[in-house]
Amino acid sequence: MDVGYTGVVGTFSVGAMLYGVAHFGLEIAWFELLLNLFYIACLVMMGLYFFNRLKPDHFNYWSSVCVGLTVLLRDVLFAPELASKPIHLICLTLSVWLLMMLTYFYSRKDWKSYTKRDLWMIFVVDFVIAVLYHYDIYYLEPVDEYTDYLLTEIWIRPTITYGLVACFITEN
Repeated sequence: MDVGYTGVVGTFSVGAMLYGVAHFGLEIAWFELLLNLFYIACLVMMGLYFFNRLKPDHFNYWSSVCVGLTVLLRDVLFAPELASKPIHLICLTLSVWLLMMLTYFYSRKDWKSYTKRDLWMIFVVDFVIAVLYHYDIYYLEPVDEYTDYLLTEIWIRPTITYGLVACFITEN
């Protein structure tokens, strides 16, 4: 059920972002297009895993790599300028923590040794990052036509992370 929910919502969100890239053009939205390629890869891997076409080890590794790359690109290397400096620093710290959790939990081969609580912490940290970004962008910065697309892009990754963790838990 959780994987199906993630697939539907993730596909709708990625579709909305692809529409946004077409609407605003590559000059403005090229970065969202790059991130969406990683999100599409995660959704495809979830589908393949769900229908037993992808082995759990491959799914765990490659989906962790895709999510880790989106965290590294959007939140660390090309972090957006936020109106609130404390929120920016908290988001950066949580993003580095999320990268460390992904590396620690999924870079090793012994997937079943991790507890469900540890796995859900990945989703919780990603969710908190999205909430902080949402608050800053929607309430502290001026709202324009691009804001809704940016907020959609921000919430895609926690949605996908939710589905990935649900897939990981089904393996335990």
